[in-house]
Amino acid sequence: MARCRPCDLRVLVAVACGLLTAIILGLGIWRTVIRIQRVTVAPPSSTPTVFCRNGGTWDNGRCICTEEWKGLRCTIANFCENSTYMNFTFARIPVGRYGTSLETCGKNTLNAGSPIATRLCNVSIYGEIELQNATIGNCNENLETLENQIVNITVDSKNISAEAQVLTSDASKLTAENITSATKVVGQIFNASRKAEPEAKKVAVTTVSQLLDASEDAFQRAAAIDNDNAFTTLIEQMENYSLTLGNESVMEPNVAIQSVNLEGSEGSTKIRYSVSRGSSESLVSSSTSVDTNVDRLDPDGHTQLQILLTTNKSTKACGFVLYQNNKLFQSKTFTAKSNFSQKIISSKVNENEQDQIVSVDMVFSPTYNKKEYQLHAYACVYWNFLTKDWDTYGCYKDKGTDGFLGCHCNHTTNFAVLMTFKKDYKYPESLDILSNIGCALSITGLALTIIFQIVTRKVRKTSVTWVMVSLCTSMLIFNLIFVFGIENSNKNLSRRESDINIDFGDNQMLTEDTIETPNPSCTVIAAFLHYFLLATFTWSGLSASQLYFLLIRAMKPLPPHFIIFISLIGWGTPAIVVAITVGIIYSQSGNNSHWELDYRQEEICWLAIPNNNDFIKSPFLWSFLIPTIIILISNVVIFIVITIKVLWKNNQNLTSTKKVSSLKKILSTLSIAVVFGVTWILAYFMLINDDDIRIVFSYIFCLFNTTQGLQIFILYTVRTKIFQSEASKVWKSLSSSVGRVKSLPSLRLRVRMYNMLRSLPALHEHFRLLEPSQVIEETTLTESDQANSSN
Repeated sequence: MARCRPCDLRVLVAVACGLLTAIILGLGIWRTVIRIQRVTVAPPSSTPTVFCRNGGTWDNGRCICTEEWKGLRCTIANFCENSTYMNFTFARIPVGRYGTSLETCGKNTLNAGSPIATRLCNVSIYGEIELQNATIGNCNENLETLENQIVNITVDSKNISAEAQVLTSDASKLTAENITSATKVVGQIFNASRKAEPEAKKVAVTTVSQLLDASEDAFQRAAAIDNDNAFTTLIEQMENYSLTLGNESVMEPNVAIQSVNLEGSEGSTKIRYSVSRGSSESLVSSSTSVDTNVDRLDPDGHTQLQILLTTNKSTKACGFVLYQNNKLFQSKTFTAKSNFSQKIISSKVNENEQDQIVSVDMVFSPTYNKKEYQLHAYACVYWNFLTKDWDTYGCYKDKGTDGFLGCHCNHTTNFAVLMTFKKDYKYPESLDILSNIGCALSITGLALTIIFQIVTRKVRKTSVTWVMVSLCTSMLIFNLIFVFGIENSNKNLSRRESDINIDFGDNQMLTEDTIETPNPSCTVIAAFLHYFLLATFTWSGLSASQLYFLLIRAMKPLPPHFIIFISLIGWGTPAIVVAITVGIIYSQSGNNSHWELDYRQEEICWLAIPNNNDFIKSPFLWSFLIPTIIILISNVVIFIVITIKVLWKNNQNLTSTKKVSSLKKILSTLSIAVVFGVTWILAYFMLINDDDIRIVFSYIFCLFNTTQGLQIFILYTVRTKIFQSEASKVWKSLSSSVGRVKSLPSLRLRVRMYNMLRSLPALHEHFRLLEPSQVIEETTLTESDQANSSN
């Protein structure tokens, strides 16, 4: 009976491991099937993505088209085809835009590389799309030299304005110096004292519109070097210009100017200026409208902005200037990080009247991605020309119409609604059953393996314990932090948009347009996960290198201080990588209090996954992906070499049967593959765009890698003779204790079960495979004997 107990132990261990593996695999398959079914039966979108054509996007129940198309589905052409004029060639030009010639100024000219001519695509009075004659620029003029000609604006305003328009036609190439010079030029063209021609001023509006297409970074640098207050001068002069157009308007894609003549009006006068959403983001003639003698604001579903100007005395004229963005208004206190709509509206009345009393009421409907962001707060502000910044003096919040942000101010100037958004993060649910079970098994297996490796280190004289203990330790700590810390505690603080209550009695100045809830503990956890996962890969690489030198290179005893050397590499290198990564991100973020989100995600406490455009600059790429790829590639190469030259090399000295030998070779190969982390290659298959394939590989990856600690325990602990011998003794002791109190029927049942298992010789033979493989040792000894005999 005693002789059978070791066999019983092996049977039970094998059965338990088999059951656990089957359960985990079954759970993985079940979860995969459920996920695929959910994707399959998911209700289709109410509006298919193919509904909007030619690059249009579906937003708030309509198609938002590019500038070149319009219509319900963005199928109506809104451009002029490729054309030629004189010796110049022009590509397709959207309506309302100036196109640049393909021909550029020569290398030896002052304006080298810039387009020589521009051409306007416009709509005729009959509604037909037509091309205007081209405007040819001077290649020996640039914006800096044009700035020096301001003194000649009175007599040469048309030429100077046309040159400025041509030189700013390619906004992507405008530098901070270009923007500053162009701003000074057009600011003086609008200056009434310069007496520039009306046509020159209309062309100058085009120049301002083109400037607003330049990058935000260029404008920020231009504001930093604007010692002459060129931006302020331009804004003030455009306000004055809005009073001189009679009842006419000037409309450009990024700027709209409207003048209203009110001479003859008596008593209180109310003027309503409305901006409607169009089929594209650009301003068009149908986007704005003016109503006089109205009683109140009257926004509808298509209204984006509406302003009501009220005066209690007769006013000769009032003017409105609408800016598509706030690039001319470079604030020192408010930082804009997003690309959400930040339209600026200016209202001005004729100031000839004494004791002029006016008030302004406004409603805004902000445009932003409501799937990802929620409105957190807003402030009603105006542009203070003295401080050159936004100010809240004289402005108050007004609840107004549902769905709109209301404001009231007791003076006229440039108004804006500064909005703060909070990203609506989709926090993942808790780890699923498969991950929990796999990590729990790995944690248990790794802990037992570490104890076993340390306790039996003297008995296993030929085993290198330190590398295995270090690998298991880093993997164990990573699994513990992953299970208990990867979820961000901020998920419990997240609220829906309907839960946010805006305080209408508080109109405090805002500092930025997006806010984040800081969570330093989550950043620390992300750094620890980053470190210990890098350490795990580093120790797997050291394990691979060590095994390569022991088996392939037949290295003699390890060099002195070898343990200290590899410890510095295994534990020190990941620490250096993490420290450098955090330091660089922190230094680049400057005074940004939310720098941590450049390092980690908000959804989980792990490294930030960048957008496609920023992937090359991402710390996730340089501090994690590239190091792990290098280690994995080297491990795979070493794994292939050892597998071919050692594990599966024909050895005549092997005395076991071919069947048992092949199975042991398989187990030995699997053992090395697990320690080398070869299964992590499956992570790169999770990058496949096909959702169904990616889900399958995700669960396969989860199955193999969450149970990596369990695999190490089975292959490097359970299969050793020392563990089996000690476990057999413990089992024998337990069986003896339990046997004393068991009844005879129970003992008979146990004997029957044992006899039944004993009757299966094939099963008994399989359990012999739990003994540690001798393939590596035998092969190494054979190679050593051959080397000695050759010497």
